[in-house]
Amino acid sequence: MKKLLMALPMLVIFAVQAADITNPPEKIVLCAACHGSQGISANADWPNIAGQHANYLLKELQDFKSGKTRNSPPMTPLMATLSEQEMIELAAYYSKMPVAENSTPVKYLKRGEQIYRGGDFAQKITACIACHGPKGTGNGQAGFPMLSGQHAQYTIGQLQLFKDGKRSNDLNGIMQDISAHMSAEDMEAVAYYIQGLH
Repeated sequence: MKKLLMALPMLVIFAVQAADITNPPEKIVLCAACHGSQGISANADWPNIAGQHANYLLKELQDFKSGKTRNSPPMTPLMATLSEQEMIELAAYYSKMPVAENSTPVKYLKRGEQIYRGGDFAQKITACIACHGPKGTGNGQAGFPMLSGQHAQYTIGQLQLFKDGKRSNDLNGIMQDISAHMSAEDMEAVAYYIQGLH
C-alpha cells in the first residue's frame, strides 16, 4: 500500500502528459452532467474544475470516495463506481482544460482584495495569496488548489463547510482555522474577488 501511494504522483504526471483533450476518458459522462465536458459548470453551486491541478483533483476524488473528510450526497456514490486509474485519467483530462474566466462585482473589490492579498490581522484572517498565489493559480505540488475564476457561490459554500467542520480535508486544518474567523460578509467579499481573479 505504501509503495502504491508513493507511485501515485508519478502516475498522475504520466497521465497528465498523456491526456488527450480531443479524446475524453470513458467515464467523463459522470462528470460532464454537472461540471461540463470542458470543466466549466453552468450551475454556480457546482465548481469549475477546468485547469485545476491534477494532483489536487485526484485527492478530492479520493476524499469523496472515502467519504470521511469530504462527503457529498452526489459525489460520494459516483466516486464509488470509479477505479483509481479512472480517477487519475479524469483528473489529468480536466487539468488540461482552459481555466474559467469570470468577473468581480465592483462592490466586492475593496474588501475582497484586502482579505485575499493582505488578510485581516485584527480578525486573525490569513491572506489567501500566501497559499493560492497572486493570480489564484495555487500550488499543485504543495496541494493548494487553483481558485482563479471559481464560482463565488461555490467558494462561499466551501468556506462555510470548513467553518462548520463539515469539510476537513484541508492541509493541516488551514482552511478550517481561517474560515473560523470569517464573517458571512468576509466570505462573500473574498469569494467574489476570487471569481474575477485571473
